[in-house]
Amino acid sequence: MEERIITSQECISEGLVALNKLEPKFRQAINAIDEIPLRRTSGGFDRLLSTIVSQQLSVAAADAIWKKIELAGLNQINKIKKVSDQDLRQVGLSKQKVRYVRSLANAKINYDALKAMPTSEVVSELTQVSGVGNWTAEIYAMFSLGRADVFAPGDLALQEATRLLFNLPERPSEKELRVMAKEWSPWQAVAARLLWSYYNDQKKREGIR
Repeated sequence: MEERIITSQECISEGLVALNKLEPKFRQAINAIDEIPLRRTSGGFDRLLSTIVSQQLSVAAADAIWKKIELAGLNQINKIKKVSDQDLRQVGLSKQKVRYVRSLANAKINYDALKAMPTSEVVSELTQVSGVGNWTAEIYAMFSLGRADVFAPGDLALQEATRLLFNLPERPSEKELRVMAKEWSPWQAVAARLLWSYYNDQKKREGIR
């Protein structure tokens, strides 16, 4: 069966209606949020690089580094291959992130082919690249490819939002949240958007770029 692609706010609305029926707890979050952002982005090297930059950083910190990368033209494969590690460090990348950026620049990813792959294969393909874990691959599938039935249970903001909404004693682990999210199929990506918005509403800070 062909996977559903989120293309518009109408898709988000459809997903919210379904989630409201699947899980009564979501009603509280839906009522607290004025509008759930679409958050669709372009795909390709530039976008996957941006997601790697965002790993384990606050939204503000990731935005600041990404602006420096764009100004230096270091969001382009050819430019990255021509500069030194020190040049990459000067825009705010850690030594580990420099290795990840090099790995991505040298990877032979067919970004157009990803559009036709099942989500599970997209995640499998991308996680072969050093520095691209499940979170990075799932975020790419969710926002750049628009997949409706993908979640990112390793995301701390999603874990915290789930703890708050479901009145859990502690944040669910990645494994626990992955099991929970399966119950929200085929609209896991809308559930993720709702939970990020709920996190923002409750914590007054962004949970995702």
